[in-house]
Amino acid sequence: MTSSNSGGGPLAAGGIAALLASACCIGPLVLITLGVSGAWIGNLTALEPYRPIFIGVALVAMFFAWRRIYRPAEKCQPGEVCAIPRVRVAYKVIFWMVSILVLIALLFPYTLPLFY
Repeated sequence: MTSSNSGGGPLAAGGIAALLASACCIGPLVLITLGVSGAWIGNLTALEPYRPIFIGVALVAMFFAWRRIYRPAEKCQPGEVCAIPRVRVAYKVIFWMVSILVLIALLFPYTLPLFY
């Protein structure tokens, strides 16, 4: 197996960390908006102490994903995933979508009082 220079691993890690970082704040709001309620929603704030760790992991993963997507260390060989232009464009679009998720995770606790 040859190693790919696509940046998919760090990109996925950044997306998962962004979702975990915002789970304590966005999760209850989304559930209440969808009509799901109950006393158990208050337990979703249990992830709040780990939010800085998740944000740090997301930022580090996003840095490595950016480095692989926008600054490839070596040229892709024909036949590798990173050599296909459509795949590279898709990775760039996904990268910016995950970047928006990370930005929401960073800013949401400060804008949360505006929604209540």
